[in-house]
Amino acid sequence: MTERIIAGEVSEFDENFEQSLRPQYLAQYIGQHKVKQHLEIFIEAAKMREESLDHVLLYGPPGLGKTTLASVIANEMGVGIRMTSGPAIERPGDLAAIVSSLEPGDVLFIDEIHRLNRAIEEVLYPAMEDFCLDIVVGKGPEARTVRLDLPPFTLIGATTRAGALSAPLRDRFGVMSRLEYYDAEALTEIAVRSAKLFGAGISREAAVEIARRSRGTPRIVNRLLKRVRDYAQVRGDGDITLDMAQQALELLQVDPLGLDSVDSKLIEAMIERFRGGPVGLDTIAASIGEESTTVEDVYEPYLLQIGFIQRTPRGRVASHMAYEHFGFALPEA
Repeated sequence: MTERIIAGEVSEFDENFEQSLRPQYLAQYIGQHKVKQHLEIFIEAAKMREESLDHVLLYGPPGLGKTTLASVIANEMGVGIRMTSGPAIERPGDLAAIVSSLEPGDVLFIDEIHRLNRAIEEVLYPAMEDFCLDIVVGKGPEARTVRLDLPPFTLIGATTRAGALSAPLRDRFGVMSRLEYYDAEALTEIAVRSAKLFGAGISREAAVEIARRSRGTPRIVNRLLKRVRDYAQVRGDGDITLDMAQQALELLQVDPLGLDSVDSKLIEAMIERFRGGPVGLDTIAASIGEESTTVEDVYEPYLLQIGFIQRTPRGRVASHMAYEHFGFALPEA
């Protein structure tokens, strides 16, 4: 799969500049109003009782700010944060080394927590509930269990697939918050704020134009903004105007709905080769030279969200909106 500028997943390119754009406190965090309201109350209550915050599960599509929100929670609580990911914890000993090094009240952030090994989950349960670890020392008949006491801490788990979490692990989170896609107004505010941090001038109209092509995702807003800034610096005077933003986004092949060349190829293949469907997933994938899992997990979700594709028992069908957007004549029947 080629790297797409409108993909919600994090890339090496994002890691190099996202850190400088991330808000530090809830007051700076744009969007997700319901999640922020809940967290403000829970955080304030925990601080009044001088306790650690309940364990928090953040779930939702990629690029919406789960990692950023974990750092914000730690800053609001005035504690340190230790970051890791589910695939990085390979053995129970890895988890023991991480949690035993935490200070009282610290935050342990585990990204992609749904990918934790089941054996590691079993070790995590007593750590979350009783703040202790049961470690097996030795082998065979001489093996014995040693219990290690842990300081109170807050586990923040992030996942794009909440349904993949085991029920026992999911039930141990006291706070569960789903992050929703952002509306155009919130994305516009993010674009204006990020441009200011970049040191680039931007008009309100240009910020709106970038926001509406960003698929409701802050990560894509910042990624597009950075590329538009480069274009404005080379082809203009450095200020991002509406005309400059439109030229840059056209060069990047991101259309007004946030669709790129891969989306166009998929829809056009369905309409031109298969008369709009119904057509099977494997057939679509083979026709555009991609894996079926990539089509289903990466390309389809946004096309389904905006109503360009419909899933039926017989296969995928292109909607009338897809015909109209790409300039195809509607089918007769």
